[in-house]
Amino acid sequence: MTWLETSTDNCTVQRTLDVIGEKWSMLVLRDAMNGVRRFDDFRRHVGLSEAVLSDRLRKLVAAGILRTDPYREPGSRTRYEYRLTSKGWDLWPVMIALKQWGDRYTADPEGPPLEVHHRDCDAPVEAVVVCAAGHGALTPREACTRLGASARTAN
Repeated sequence: MTWLETSTDNCTVQRTLDVIGEKWSMLVLRDAMNGVRRFDDFRRHVGLSEAVLSDRLRKLVAAGILRTDPYREPGSRTRYEYRLTSKGWDLWPVMIALKQWGDRYTADPEGPPLEVHHRDCDAPVEAVVVCAAGHGALTPREACTRLGASARTAN
């Protein structure tokens, strides 16, 4: 069976995009990874409507990527902060890879607006592909794709 003969019904890339593939979801995750926690801060910084933000936050919470923590300011009703779960933080390398590509191909002439550095040595952080045995950074030509255990024939 070849790739083109394989069903994409259970494709994990497709399933991932179903959860986080909307532009606004990714921008909410970007902000959450940079310390934004509160609804009004997300709305103001990301620049989207309350309805769209509510929908994206609800979906990310339902997917277990964000969790809600109650807080209450004096004289106000209980509200919720949104915090990344471990499942959410597992998307950090994806965000770094997107940022790295954007820094290379879409940044302003003076450079990117945000830099991520290693806390200990201050070197820039970058996403690289390595194999489980520790070989890397790999190029696409150094990798091969095989059908996995759940591969099915396309209908």
